[in-house]
Amino acid sequence: MSNPGEADTTPIGSLTQLAEDLAKGCRPIADFRIGTEHEKFGFSIYDLNPPPYSPGGIEAVLLGLQSEDFTPILDQGALIGLKGIGAEAGASISLEPGGQLELSGAPLVDLHQTREEFARHFRALHPVAAALGLGFAPLGFHPIATREQMPWMPKSRYAIMRRYMPKVGKLGLDMMLRTCTVQVNLDFSSESDMVKKFRAGLMLQPLATALFANSPFKEGHPSGFLSTRAHIWTDTDNARSGIPAVVFDDGFGFEQYVDWALDVPMYFVEREGRLIDLAGRSFRDHLQGKINPALGVATMGDFTDHLTTLFPDVRLKRFLEMRGADAGTPAMMLAQSALWVGLLYDPATLDDVTAYLAARPWQEYAALRPLVPKSGMGTRFGSGDLRDLARDVVALAYQGLAARGLGEEIYLEPLFEIAAGGPTQAEEWLKYGARDVLPMARI
Repeated sequence: MSNPGEADTTPIGSLTQLAEDLAKGCRPIADFRIGTEHEKFGFSIYDLNPPPYSPGGIEAVLLGLQSEDFTPILDQGALIGLKGIGAEAGASISLEPGGQLELSGAPLVDLHQTREEFARHFRALHPVAAALGLGFAPLGFHPIATREQMPWMPKSRYAIMRRYMPKVGKLGLDMMLRTCTVQVNLDFSSESDMVKKFRAGLMLQPLATALFANSPFKEGHPSGFLSTRAHIWTDTDNARSGIPAVVFDDGFGFEQYVDWALDVPMYFVEREGRLIDLAGRSFRDHLQGKINPALGVATMGDFTDHLTTLFPDVRLKRFLEMRGADAGTPAMMLAQSALWVGLLYDPATLDDVTAYLAARPWQEYAALRPLVPKSGMGTRFGSGDLRDLARDVVALAYQGLAARGLGEEIYLEPLFEIAAGGPTQAEEWLKYGARDVLPMARI
């Protein structure tokens, strides 16, 4: 969401105005960039317990990461993140509700820069964490901690979500406290290009969930799922998550996405630096002044913040976010970005991907979503399973990366191995005990 004092206070005059604001994300192909976001769990290296916010916990980590390139972000006086400036402009470090530490990477030209950004972040984090007796591990779901053992970060929006989540699903608090993901943010050149990428991304998101499954444990035992994180998302808040059917409607575009978003329940609006709890009310009601006249007119900043509270498997802002994967090893997180860049950034390959996916109705791909958390790459699809689909899709991604001519194809190697029958991260972890996972996954 917007940082305090930075929200756009322009009044909203029409649905078209909102659609035009999203369309400002359109840019020439030559200006396309790659933004990768990844989360990881902190843990004590002595007893594996999740660290508190303070003392000696996540707040201290943020203080240690402050530098001339990262300045503080405060929420009612509490340090809840760092904003990149100078050499790190465009990046930020933020906190998920249970203290998961997230790097939101800057928009970068290629995947080699993404690899270096990862390495730079880990180099900065290691001495800070070590001095506090902490480690960090990127896993899709916390392998040992109960919900009650996880701390809550002092971030205003999380207090609102904490109250609201149990009203709309059984597992929303687990999503907040005990999951970590990796996502890649990608550009589009036009409305039609956005639609092609949005649809392809949604149809292939269940495959990504299976490929990157990395969360087979819950509270110290096998959970029965390869991606416990993905299972959590099936009962979090279905009004704002999943695969929205509207994306596949004839004539879908920016205005149709806005129209869908207007009816998704809100969480809040910001007024005078404070969040006003509106959880459960639609943005359309806010736009029409039906909630509380004291809030004043709905603003562009209100809608921008609202878009950050929508959680479909692919999310549209002024770019597209691919959201279906568990956090994993640095190599796998880089492979996730490589997969989507390869599939979506070369126009000829995107056409091939679109034609390939058109052989089946989108509903067949969507039907995989509740199945892959448990059966992973072995999920039945057509006359085979997801490894058959993966072989074709990863080959298309390789084609797209090769067309970019930057040598980025090397980052797909872990996916070729899985598509050929190798184990996923989750399947590897099941060879060990749940308490082994945090120290072994430590970055």
